[in-house]
Amino acid sequence: MSQKIQEEILRGKKATFGEFIWNGKTEQFLGRTGWSWLKITIFYLIFYAFLAGFFCCMMAGFYTTLDLHTPKYTPGDQQSLLRNPSLAFRPQPRPWDVESTLIWYNSGNEEDIRHWVNSLNEFIEFTYERYGYEGETSDIKDCSEDNPAYHGQVCKFDSRLLGDKCTQAEDWGYIRNSPCVILKMNKMIGWVPDVYTTIEELPDHMPEDLRRHIRMKTEDNGGSVPQMVWVSCSGRNPADAEFIGKIEYTPWQGFPAYYFPYLNQPGYMPPIVAVRIVEPKSNVLINIECIAWAWNIMHDKKNRLGLVHFELLQD
Repeated sequence: MSQKIQEEILRGKKATFGEFIWNGKTEQFLGRTGWSWLKITIFYLIFYAFLAGFFCCMMAGFYTTLDLHTPKYTPGDQQSLLRNPSLAFRPQPRPWDVESTLIWYNSGNEEDIRHWVNSLNEFIEFTYERYGYEGETSDIKDCSEDNPAYHGQVCKFDSRLLGDKCTQAEDWGYIRNSPCVILKMNKMIGWVPDVYTTIEELPDHMPEDLRRHIRMKTEDNGGSVPQMVWVSCSGRNPADAEFIGKIEYTPWQGFPAYYFPYLNQPGYMPPIVAVRIVEPKSNVLINIECIAWAWNIMHDKKNRLGLVHFELLQD
């Protein structure tokens, strides 16, 4: 008896659901007549068309406030959170170890050396040689302190200035156990270095060898301190300073100020410094720290501001 009751209840539910889908008596589909479905469809079409139009108007108004080439806030107007530049180095690590800062190679293994050499070659070719030594347009010019670039122009950096030791032909010194590392400053739109203008302005904590170098360059420049963002590299710890040995810089021990500011101009060639570690001690991990020097460059080792740290291990 109970089974028959259950079957009747089930048939009633099926009939009720069927009537909800289509009720022939009232001619309703899903509880609405055709005229009701037409009205609600027109309402939602108008409603969502209005929302889409309102969204498009707001986006159009927003885009009128944007510059497609320059961020709204830049270091130059002191309103950006990114006010302090830092340094970066090349060569880059292998693809599967992108967070590493270790340059580790076996000087007797040409295949091992090839990765580091190719990384430097690709960086130079992509950044500089694709423009050609003569420059593709008249907007690329040879600059100096007395002849800076003007609006729309970029200063040419000739990679041949790196000398005859840190070059592609010499495999960047890795084959001769005198590896070269390239330093560059991170691009910050609108940032202009506040350089030191007198010897007295040099910080007390600046390395003495850099102070001597600046004095010498100042004498060569007729008593005027060259307008540079100076660079110093050294071992991070006393033991590292002993193991690293002699360091050479080309073409300058810093970045000329006339390459700044970077304004996202096409063809911009960032200045670089090749740091040659002449005779590093083999089979020892050497911690190396390079620091950029100017009035408006803050040094923070924890957040890597104004400096870069990497390690060198030569088997």
